[in-house]
Amino acid sequence: MTNNLSFSRVLPRIVLSAGLIVAMVLIMGIPTSASAALLYRQLEEGMTGSDVSDLQTFLARDNTIYPQGLVTGFFGSLTKSAVSNFQARNGISTVGRVGPITLAAINAQMGGSGSTTGFDRQAPIIYTVSIGTSSSGATVNWNTSENASAIVYYSTNPIAMSEATANSSVTIYGTSLLVHSDLRTSHSASITGLQGNTTYYYVVYVKDANGNETITWPSTFRTS
Repeated sequence: MTNNLSFSRVLPRIVLSAGLIVAMVLIMGIPTSASAALLYRQLEEGMTGSDVSDLQTFLARDNTIYPQGLVTGFFGSLTKSAVSNFQARNGISTVGRVGPITLAAINAQMGGSGSTTGFDRQAPIIYTVSIGTSSSGATVNWNTSENASAIVYYSTNPIAMSEATANSSVTIYGTSLLVHSDLRTSHSASITGLQGNTTYYYVVYVKDANGNETITWPSTFRTS
């Protein structure tokens, strides 16, 4: 069954807050050091902080995306334009703000690790992802840096995701598999009823006890 799912406050299974935190990393082990910090919150025009500086530093690597290259820690109109350019380059709706999908795409390209202070705003980190396939199914295993619930989305078509301009809603098109609703750090999803010799696209979604969420950038596997 194929679902057209929209994450919003009204869904009982996945409740997004105004402070939705989405990050993404697929690496072979927990990160211990890196050259760049991951972004752990959504960013938009008018916001300030060291993570805005990290965003600007990343965007400035490509002068066709951010020709001004200013690193000020303030998310102004130039940064908004640069984010739109990045979104256009990566096939994301050009809304000019860093929402869940843009956050996943940027972190996938930035790499690295980061830290936060105060209340928990850090999204779970997904790592050590492995996939085993058969002619009619697939098993996806992964770990998270903290206890989290999990859902896998998959489709024979490229996974399409879109995000709203001014709120935390994100829409994912695909078949959903609720892996588990309890919180844990070791995750295993068994997908059955698949077509043989077929490429599938998939996304892993996890959420910790404080509502911080991670969506992986879409990947693929092929049945035998």
